[in-house]
Amino acid sequence: QVKLVESGGGLVQAGGSLRLSCVASGRTSSIPNMGWFRQAPGKEREFVATISASGRDSHYADSVKARFTISRATTEKTYLQMNNLKPEDTGVYFCSGGPILTSEKRWYDFWGQGTQVTVSS
Repeated sequence: QVKLVESGGGLVQAGGSLRLSCVASGRTSSIPNMGWFRQAPGKEREFVATISASGRDSHYADSVKARFTISRATTEKTYLQMNNLKPEDTGVYFCSGGPILTSEKRWYDFWGQGTQVTVSS
């Protein structure tokens, strides 16, 4: 079993920055690839970014490219640096882990509880 815990969310003005953290525990070897997804009220959960086990490969949603950066310090710790935040970035951000480096949420086996990000205009 794997447990994922996110932190770092909050309220920020448009143009500001936040850094989200995700700490994994348990059988982390079963989730070599990590991802971040977000869900706005009334909308489906959508892909934000993903990173490989080595940290050398990463992919981003077009809406966050050049503003967000995913990284990982260790197998257990993954981060999402969010710069130049916009009101449309508001939502609950979820950390996830799975065996495949992909933007498709169906391939992610484990999920955290989420952390709220609110961007005011």
